[in-house]
Amino acid sequence: MSVCLTPANVHDVTQLVPLVDAIPKVRGRVGHPRQRPDCLLADRAYDSRSHHVALVLRGIRPRIARRGVEHGSGLGKQRWVVERTFAWLHQFKRLRVRFERRADIHEAFLKLGCALICWRSLNTAL
Repeated sequence: MSVCLTPANVHDVTQLVPLVDAIPKVRGRVGHPRQRPDCLLADRAYDSRSHHVALVLRGIRPRIARRGVEHGSGLGKQRWVVERTFAWLHQFKRLRVRFERRADIHEAFLKLGCALICWRSLNTAL
């Protein structure tokens, strides 16, 4: 899992490539570790030629809903995982309402919340 913190006036679309580049290597298997996901699911806001090219150059298959096409792209069947994770993050009060003035402190709480979500997910899987 990878997260990045931006000011409120920065659009999410500008952070797609830096966020994909910030994904850590997957460890645990013998041999060359995977460094990037196989595919990326995104909504219509990310549908641009530059994003498609950037993802393909990184070896990621983009599955992005097309603009101008009627709803029902089928991505909602997998996209609910992202929305569920946002809901889990909003269960932490310090992330739901930002009280910290310093961005580094808020980012630390954000990463701590992500670590707790991953730990709970792995703990229930075992």
